[in-house]
Amino acid sequence: MELGNIVADTVLLKAREGGGGNRKGKSKKWRQMLQFPHISQCEELRLSLERDYHSLCERQPIGRPPRQLATNCTQRLEQGPCKELSQELTRVTHGYLSMAPFADYLNSIYFNRFLQWKWLERQPVTKNTFRQYRVLGKGGFGEVCACQVRATGKMYAFKKLEKKRIKKQKGEAMALNEKQILEKVNSRFIVSLAYTCETKEALCLVLTLMNGGDLNFHICHMGRAGFPEAQAVFYVPRSACGLEDLHRERRVYRDLKPGTSRWMTTATSSSPTWDWLCTCPREMIAGQLPFQQRKKKIKREEVERLVKEDPEEYSERFSPQACSLRSQLLCKDPAERLGCRGGSAREVKEHPLLKKLNFRRVGAGMLEPPFKPDPRAICCKDVLDIEQFSRVKGVELEPTDQDFYQKFATGSVPIPWQNGMVETECFQELNVFGLDGSVPPDLDWKGQPPRLFSRQRIAVETAVTARKSSLPASSPQPEAPTGSWR
Repeated sequence: MELGNIVADTVLLKAREGGGGNRKGKSKKWRQMLQFPHISQCEELRLSLERDYHSLCERQPIGRPPRQLATNCTQRLEQGPCKELSQELTRVTHGYLSMAPFADYLNSIYFNRFLQWKWLERQPVTKNTFRQYRVLGKGGFGEVCACQVRATGKMYAFKKLEKKRIKKQKGEAMALNEKQILEKVNSRFIVSLAYTCETKEALCLVLTLMNGGDLNFHICHMGRAGFPEAQAVFYVPRSACGLEDLHRERRVYRDLKPGTSRWMTTATSSSPTWDWLCTCPREMIAGQLPFQQRKKKIKREEVERLVKEDPEEYSERFSPQACSLRSQLLCKDPAERLGCRGGSAREVKEHPLLKKLNFRRVGAGMLEPPFKPDPRAICCKDVLDIEQFSRVKGVELEPTDQDFYQKFATGSVPIPWQNGMVETECFQELNVFGLDGSVPPDLDWKGQPPRLFSRQRIAVETAVTARKSSLPASSPQPEAPTGSWR
């Protein structure tokens, strides 16, 4: 192994482990980076924010109970005899909370603190928001490297889309579509988009970092090519849940990697089908692509004919149930194909190979995986083995391109950003109030934010006056909750 690769891997491993010390990868100035603004600076946000109970109190992670605790509680209730009762109680409770208690919340110190978090969430994002580490791979428009948020210490994948390469290939619509889909879909089984930003040369997507590597890497590095069937079956229901989440957002996944003709479905132009689900498990178990023979090349035209006309052959590594699932998902007649008979995901989940699985536990990520990658390993190619992009020639960026860049580089994505704050314990450390019941200075409407210029001071005074005049005469001043305040 080359010295440069050893150094790059060592630096990345140290970053993944928190860099040592008590900060867990955070910058020395992380508290200054996440310093709350004075509440008067959040008035514009207060007026523009949608005041919806479901959005503010159910969907957004800040202020919710820990997800795992809520999942465990819900699962226990629904497995017992009180399942129907618990569902009704949940509905009634949320119905009650969304009325008078929610109205009180909007006029409380808690909502003011929520506005401060939203203000932080909407701050500009640049390349300096992150530390960048070694290259992990490459996409269609640029490299993918590991990165770490300076303020929280959380690791992500930093995907670069070179501006000139996008323009040359006329990929603006494709890039923007990818960004918009990823920021809308919130699924455990689909990488989350946490940030978007731009540099002089590239547009950047900051995504969930999968430290364990991709499936193809492990398929090729497990000794004998392919996984045992039990291990492959572990990934199938997760793929099903991911596809179901996409379909719920009315999105169709048609770019299953590696995207060659051997992975084509028998009717790629038809409506959303589930045969995509079984192309990857085919390689997981067999260790090779469909209609592929070792050390033998097949022309593209012949592959297309085989996909449309010939039945697929299965080795002894496939059980009868696995063969049944694959043959039903890859049925030549779309009307008879599993998942296309009107039941969609339910049809796939009720197949004998998957029927015994508890999909609620699958969806909550509570099943133990049969294989865990070595946490001290870098599961990707060596830095020097990742082919570099050639320089794009004959393309010049123009001022009119800025309209597209502004649509793309919009900063933080709310739910993943908030999840990052909770997971790195930044939320727990910063979301504190006065110990003696006093209002912290940054939430005190009577106080002034420090070091303001004259124009800012006038704006603050105007905001305070407007705030007081908007309160009903009988409205009590919000009280501060108890708890330590730093």
